[in-house]
Amino acid sequence: MDFTIITYKSLLQSLLSKGYEFITYQDYSNPDIKLNDSPYTILRHDVDRLPSNSLRTAKIEHSLGIRGTYYFRMVPASYDEIIIKKITSLGHEVGYHYEDVHFVLRNKKVKIKNDEGQIDIERLTDLAYESFCSNLEKLKKIANVQTICMHGSPLSKFDNKIIWKKYDYRELDILGEPYLDLDWSKFLYLTDTGRKWNGEDVSVRDKVSSKYNFNFKSTKDIIDNIENLPPHLMITIHPQRWDDNIINWLKELLAQSGKNVIKKYLLNRETVFGFN
Repeated sequence: MDFTIITYKSLLQSLLSKGYEFITYQDYSNPDIKLNDSPYTILRHDVDRLPSNSLRTAKIEHSLGIRGTYYFRMVPASYDEIIIKKITSLGHEVGYHYEDVHFVLRNKKVKIKNDEGQIDIERLTDLAYESFCSNLEKLKKIANVQTICMHGSPLSKFDNKIIWKKYDYRELDILGEPYLDLDWSKFLYLTDTGRKWNGEDVSVRDKVSSKYNFNFKSTKDIIDNIENLPPHLMITIHPQRWDDNIINWLKELLAQSGKNVIKKYLLNRETVFGFN
């Protein structure tokens, strides 16, 4: 079976055996850290839910001498201060997986529509920025947050990154945002979005422009093609997807299959109506 902890550990070990160093996104973004030309992987984890699964992968990585980046959402399904502190104690980076535009849109107590009944983009942006600053400050109290990463919020018509059309996260002592700052011309991006490695058809916003084009159908495909991978990778893992427990594994499979149907519908809707 794919998406098991055993398979995940095999992927990490295969990359290590081929000489890939693992770095955090903070390492990549820090101008004081000079990266050499040897192969390296930025190992990113989007903690959308089940934070205990993230602690498990963090421990496995630590046992292999690997450091990665864990992006936590500010929702009960993800945010767990005890687990965040444990993950940082293992040497991993913790960052903010922000979705503040979505938070404002679903807040029925705030007015974001103009007199014509249309959403006021500038007001939405301002309120989302206020929400972002508040949530970032909360997370910074328990972790040294220096990078951020957008949460896709597929049910929202608006991209959470629209905040940065008006504001600058660097003024908040943030080093980088991978969707905006990574030089994707130099990286192969591998993500398990949609519980697939070739899930472009169900990815609403987890997309980048890379010159590399691989069509891996399984984790085993990646392992079998380690020799063909370019020297620089970003791998995005959603730890809730990975489990050796057959019941939990099946729950995730069925839940994600249903989500993928909805995502395909949303992608078609965006194409027809031009939502951004």
